[in-house]
Amino acid sequence: MSGYELLARDLAACGREGFTGELRVLGSPGGTFHLHGGLVVAVESPGAPAPEALLLRSGRIGGEEWAGLVRESGGARWPAAGLIAHGYAGAAQLRVVCAMALQDAVFAVVAGSVEGCERGPATGPPPAPVAVGEPPTRLLQVASRKLGALLEQPYPVRPDRERPVPASLSYAAGRLGALQRELLAHADGRCTARDLAFRTGRGVYTVTVEVARMLGEGLLECVDAPRPIPVRLPPDGHGIRPREPAPPRQPPVPEATTLPRRRPGASGINEALTTERNGTGWKEFFRLRNPTAK
Repeated sequence: MSGYELLARDLAACGREGFTGELRVLGSPGGTFHLHGGLVVAVESPGAPAPEALLLRSGRIGGEEWAGLVRESGGARWPAAGLIAHGYAGAAQLRVVCAMALQDAVFAVVAGSVEGCERGPATGPPPAPVAVGEPPTRLLQVASRKLGALLEQPYPVRPDRERPVPASLSYAAGRLGALQRELLAHADGRCTARDLAFRTGRGVYTVTVEVARMLGEGLLECVDAPRPIPVRLPPDGHGIRPREPAPPRQPPVPEATTLPRRRPGASGINEALTTERNGTGWKEFFRLRNPTAK
């Protein structure tokens, strides 16, 4: 059973049973489906920007204002009441943002790999829930159609695979759309479509489709080999010198033995005494004192 079939089976079971709680999807990027009475009310995934990212990108509210609303609401992740009360957004606009983020997160989960699903109770209120829940089967069908349409493009891409760069092509900047200009500014050969979505504050599906179109139009290109990393040489212009092998160890030279020296004119007795002082012993002395015939 494929990952998509596994996810479809578990979500369909949640819908039939009227499940309320969380369905955690294991995989890359994975995510969490928040359900109430068998309907999906919110979806989180690290592969898609959250609703607050989409709202901040719209320019209706800045980062400092958003932080103030979160503190005012006691740490709520989605301070909808404060947004409406302070005039930053209307109720209808918030509903649209929540629905867009939910569908985009489902697409990110389906476009990735699914390794398993785990049910569990709700760990808290769902973030940025939609007013009316969505049937899980219909959500998966919509995401599957989006992925199929994307893969049918002349230059199909995946949200987490290709890393495009601007093509060396002369074009009129005035004829480009706002999203195209942003993608050209951020595409550096290290960012996937998912990364570009987070940088621009757009939906991952929207960015992935636009990347595929720009590849077809020659505005972007994907290089097969990674760009080489430049290496700086020392100021003298020489590279790293190889280590020279250590010279072989020479065997130690034995110490010279000091022999007793005979003084001219010394008698046998004196010689014996000298020998005794050098450690020969008394036997040599008596041999010299009392020689025996052979």
